[in-house]
Amino acid sequence: MENKGNVLLKRYDFGRLLGQGNFAKVYYGRNLKSGQSVAIKVIDKEKVSKVGLIEQTKREISVMGMVKHPNVLQLYEVLATKTKIYLIMEYAKGGELFHKVAKGRLKEDAARKYFQQLICAVDFCHSRGVYHRDLKPENLLIDENGILKLSDFGLSALSQSKRQDGLLHTTCGTPAYVAPEVISRKGYDGVKADIWSCGVILFVLLAGHLPFQDSNLMEMYRKISKADYKCPNWFPPEVCRLLSRMLDPNPYTRVSIAKIMENPWFKKGFNTKSISAETERKEMAPLNANASLTPRGDNGGAAVETKIESPKPINLNAFDIISLSTGFDLSGLFVENDQKEEVQFTSAKPAADIISRLEEIASHLSLKVMKKDGGLLKFERANEGVRGALSVDVEIFEVTPSFHVVEMKKSKGDTLEYLEILKRDIRPALKEIVWAWQGEQQQ
Repeated sequence: MENKGNVLLKRYDFGRLLGQGNFAKVYYGRNLKSGQSVAIKVIDKEKVSKVGLIEQTKREISVMGMVKHPNVLQLYEVLATKTKIYLIMEYAKGGELFHKVAKGRLKEDAARKYFQQLICAVDFCHSRGVYHRDLKPENLLIDENGILKLSDFGLSALSQSKRQDGLLHTTCGTPAYVAPEVISRKGYDGVKADIWSCGVILFVLLAGHLPFQDSNLMEMYRKISKADYKCPNWFPPEVCRLLSRMLDPNPYTRVSIAKIMENPWFKKGFNTKSISAETERKEMAPLNANASLTPRGDNGGAAVETKIESPKPINLNAFDIISLSTGFDLSGLFVENDQKEEVQFTSAKPAADIISRLEEIASHLSLKVMKKDGGLLKFERANEGVRGALSVDVEIFEVTPSFHVVEMKKSKGDTLEYLEILKRDIRPALKEIVWAWQGEQQQ
């Protein structure tokens, strides 16, 4: 049913493949009755079920059914078979905003236009109790008229997801765009975290590069935690002032969206009335996410039309969420050609927990553990290999009290032996404490 030229439920014609991820493919499609172009996201039920992401898929569908806005990618309907879920969505012909920025920085007026639309979309989502949590140019699409469309709600959270302290506690997002309080794992306000990400996006649109970038993850997170960045000399002074308020490492003093909308630079050429009118026209009744995952009756695998219901709060662990994030694609974790002798990973666990887990792994591998000052551990194997006894140095760097970067490298012994136990034993055993492996997130 996914091949070019096939027809879904006698309603949509499948066309070319637009993109794909671990659990879904997106195709160009056409409504056979109206001729309207659409994007068809095909989700493999078995794959998402195996990794425990059925509930997350339901939530993504529910959220998209809630947020009807001219600057949010629209979900038209959901179809399902016994093995597949089909999301029929608005087609954004212009592709990702990321591709425009990749060619070079945008002119001020163009950057402001996209930023205005982004803020309107995010503000509307927040008004519906939805926090996106993965805002970045790759998730901002452009339609044939140059209108920005916010997409990819796979990591979004609902207001019901907050704990009793009123904060969210799941660490997720893409490293360069994530707010410092999200990294700290102390709980965060979804609204303020999204505003930080919007600030990073504004910087990228005008500069053509990230405000916080470093080949070393630890250094990058330090820069983020201190808001250590510098505006290029071509930035207008009023933009620099706005960015300083959006990229405030203290979420309690970070500027609100209402204040951003009052900013003179933001307001230039901004038409709120047309957006409000268009939003009212787009308001629709919510659809049923549970039905989209369970075809009604036994119809031999034929697709059935479903509706989306109002979402319910869903609890996900960090790995459920990270596994679907573009910025934390762990699919390359066990690649056969991984020949790195030095690896780094980030962890949102306390140093004591990291050390305890490393000691358990060392014990299982019959490696002797020696502790040194400054968060340095050394693993050694007593028996001699071809190139002497294997020795692995592990160093733990503190970014914040609850966020660390761990560096692991072979100091002595046989490289092939080291790579084998790294892939076969160490990495799988570290799964519970790793947030992300450096250099293995998609760009």
